[in-house]
Amino acid sequence: MGLFVFGSLISCQPLQTKQKNITVNYPKTKTVDIVDTYFGVEVKDPYRWLEDDMSEETANWVKSQNQATFGYLDNIPFREAFKERLSSLWNYEKVGAPFKEGKHTYYFKNNGLQNQYILYRKNEDGEDEVFLDPNAFSEDGTVSLGQISFSKDGSILAYSISEGGSDWRKIIVMDVETKAILEDSILDVKFSGISWFKSEGFYYSSYDKPEGSELSAKTDQHKLYYHKLGTSQKDDTVIFGATQAQKHRYVRGSVTEDNSYLLIDASISTSGNKLFLKDLSKPDSELITILNDEKSDTYIIDNDNNTLFLVTNLDAPNKRIVKTDIENPTPENWVDVIPETEHVLLPSTSGKYFIAEYMVDAISKVIQYDYNGKLIREITLPGIGNASGFGSKKEETIDYFNFTNYYTSSSTYTFNLETGETKLYRKSAIAFNSDDYESRQVFYTSKDGTKVPMIITHKKGLELNGKNPTMLYGYGGFNISLNPSFNIGMAVWMEQGGIYAVPNIRGGGEYGKKWHNAGTKTQKQNVFDDFIAAAEYLIENNYTSPQYLALRGGSNGGLLVGAVMTQRPDLAKVALPAVGVLDMLRYHTFTAGAGWAYDYGTAEDSKAMFEYLKGYSPLHNINQGVEYPATLITTGDHDDRVVPAHSFKFAAELQSKQTGNNPALIRIETDAGHGAGTPVSKIIEQYADIFSFTLYNMGYKVLPYKTKEKIKG
Repeated sequence: MGLFVFGSLISCQPLQTKQKNITVNYPKTKTVDIVDTYFGVEVKDPYRWLEDDMSEETANWVKSQNQATFGYLDNIPFREAFKERLSSLWNYEKVGAPFKEGKHTYYFKNNGLQNQYILYRKNEDGEDEVFLDPNAFSEDGTVSLGQISFSKDGSILAYSISEGGSDWRKIIVMDVETKAILEDSILDVKFSGISWFKSEGFYYSSYDKPEGSELSAKTDQHKLYYHKLGTSQKDDTVIFGATQAQKHRYVRGSVTEDNSYLLIDASISTSGNKLFLKDLSKPDSELITILNDEKSDTYIIDNDNNTLFLVTNLDAPNKRIVKTDIENPTPENWVDVIPETEHVLLPSTSGKYFIAEYMVDAISKVIQYDYNGKLIREITLPGIGNASGFGSKKEETIDYFNFTNYYTSSSTYTFNLETGETKLYRKSAIAFNSDDYESRQVFYTSKDGTKVPMIITHKKGLELNGKNPTMLYGYGGFNISLNPSFNIGMAVWMEQGGIYAVPNIRGGGEYGKKWHNAGTKTQKQNVFDDFIAAAEYLIENNYTSPQYLALRGGSNGGLLVGAVMTQRPDLAKVALPAVGVLDMLRYHTFTAGAGWAYDYGTAEDSKAMFEYLKGYSPLHNINQGVEYPATLITTGDHDDRVVPAHSFKFAAELQSKQTGNNPALIRIETDAGHGAGTPVSKIIEQYADIFSFTLYNMGYKVLPYKTKEKIKG
């Protein structure tokens, strides 16, 4: 058998010799004379035509841009070495925690380089068998499994699939014993759960199919449907959302574990929701209103007969669990079960207990409570990092959880709910020695004096000489927290002597609703200032310097990178905005973009909001005569979350105004969306391209650490 050795030291610094630049011939992008007027201010939009994702002209532009980009990437000498190492490290068996549905036990597994995880089950003889293989959905792996939902008795599976990464899904219903498809697929489902009522039918959500492009047309009236098994989709009942009074951008329904109640939450944005309940024991029961405004994020986590348990940040920015009676469910009747603390609460149910995960400076602390709020124990974790995945059924006494951090691949542990004992269930099989790496959490000061945490991960013994290639990754929005987690791609980056730095900037949820709100609307600049201050900390403390610094982020993080690279083009050598929100004046006109207004506001809200958005919108702040960082924009042609027009227009504008030798390229993945369900083969190619582009533009001619030839043995 063969053995690959990776990591023999050649040089941990880039060669200082002047390298020959790769010539880039940018395709010519036409301009059109389109002007929008906001509060008397005219704003040109010369690349508006690139918003038409159905036109042949746009398709030709995509093709020509990819030719230019891949022509550049093909000339980077170590690109293939990156791809080979990524493939090698990725190639290990990954197995998820088992879960029981009906009389069968299921689990997900990937043998190594399979494009999609396979759902296995143990048969009655205890033997493993393939139950559902998403790799068989398409030859290239671009049709992926969205979610699975078993009927309450476990006899039927409803699962959704995504084609080309689109948020539009199909739901397929299958008999678990025969694996026969039971009826026609449910079509045109989007932003939906699948929640069963007994084994009779299920609830799902969708929008009316938009006119024109389903990838970019606006969708703003979500409806909750009930599908009864054995009937046609056209006969599905609309439960909520069909009337003007019930018009919301997001509507979701879920059935309690005991089949007693349907829970409905409805919202017009990504923050705040109304909450309703329907008694399923009475077919014609009226909706019961629990919350009729969107001042909080509140959901029902469980019920015990007529007692409801809710998780809420109403009057509790860090969240709490409360209980109330079905007869009097409104906030004035709520009683604390687990009160708010100084740390953000992320609870789940496990058996007959609440598992309360707290974020302490983005690090997990997990406590077990009973349903009366009595503290049972703090759960012992394997180390400092992120624990997740708790959630067993009422009758179960053993739960499973995953533990990881930035340099430790996720392993699975069992937790005995009665004794509190934790045991290693399955250790990660990755061929990566985490003992050679370390993380350090620092607290730096942002522009306005706010203290912000950042975790910096790298090889042990790193020399702080200002010349270490550094990837600074951020998000900063939508109450989303960046907790420590292992990433195979970033492990390869760190093998090359790279630093991986992740600050927990404002706009995220690491410190609750106040931290989130401090990075929204007219406080959005705080997010960018926090990210800039993180970069300056790394530079001032000699971890790196601008020549060896790369900025990376996706979606809202793509906006972050776009804003920072246009505000501080001197800060970093490389910018990597992925699937970014880059046109802040028009983002709300596409798909469900208007739902992001809680975080951003819109250019139509007021003159002040328009001026604020225009002041940082990456597309509108590219100036002639400025040398911006070497930029590789990445997006997918089927991204219907953040439509690729954002990236298309930003690339065209940047190419037209970039000064100097730094390239401004766009890599457009075909048959790919916002990221979910992307096949492993495409992920590996993306990382190889991003890393090789980054190191090449930092001045590297060869990799800092070289892969040796295969050694026979």
